[in-house]
Amino acid sequence: MEHGKRYRKGSERIDRARRYSVAEAVEIVKANANAKFDETIEVAAHLGVDPRHSDQQVRGTVVLPHGTGKTVRVLVLTKGEKEKEAKDAGADHVGNQEFLKKLNEGWLDIDTIIATPDMMGEVGKLGKILGPRGLMPNPKSGTVTFDVTRAVRDAKAGKIEYRTDKAGNVQAPVGRASFTKEALAENVTSFLHELQRVKPHTAKGNYMRTVTVSSTMGPGVRIDFQTELAVP
Repeated sequence: MEHGKRYRKGSERIDRARRYSVAEAVEIVKANANAKFDETIEVAAHLGVDPRHSDQQVRGTVVLPHGTGKTVRVLVLTKGEKEKEAKDAGADHVGNQEFLKKLNEGWLDIDTIIATPDMMGEVGKLGKILGPRGLMPNPKSGTVTFDVTRAVRDAKAGKIEYRTDKAGNVQAPVGRASFTKEALAENVTSFLHELQRVKPHTAKGNYMRTVTVSSTMGPGVRIDFQTELAVP
């Protein structure tokens, strides 16, 4: 793959044989994020797991201390008194049948859908529409719950969902280039602690194998996470 001049210039700042501290890596990535838009900063980790086995799949959610910098549009599918609770919590759209109809017709102008359990019988019928787009509410991610206040506030605060792909890689946004170095470093560290927390008991050998921080248009910088976080 042929990279552009900006990417190649950014690569010159990176010692490929070195593993950087989180603070150093963030500083380099911010310096390389000079596109005309506010680039997303992302962490990619290669884990020593075999996702073909259900007991080695790594997935979950975490609320980053400084959010992701993204404005999250939230739809709550509920009824009765929970509708007022969802509106008071700051949901962008709240309702039931009218929104089920809109979703079925292809309306997807939202980032997160939260549903109360009593709605899932009807929401489940939209699986073919919502599933491929990552919008299907799921109890494991906290988006099927009667505690809609907490769910809405978590989503608005920057809760991210992560999961391993077929090769054992996990990727997650941890902020924007416009964030301070300190905020980005705290978000990166928080995410790595979360990955360590959910380490499968059946994972053998080295769990975290490589961790890289990068911006949307910039090269990746590898982190010396073992020294930084004392991660086994």
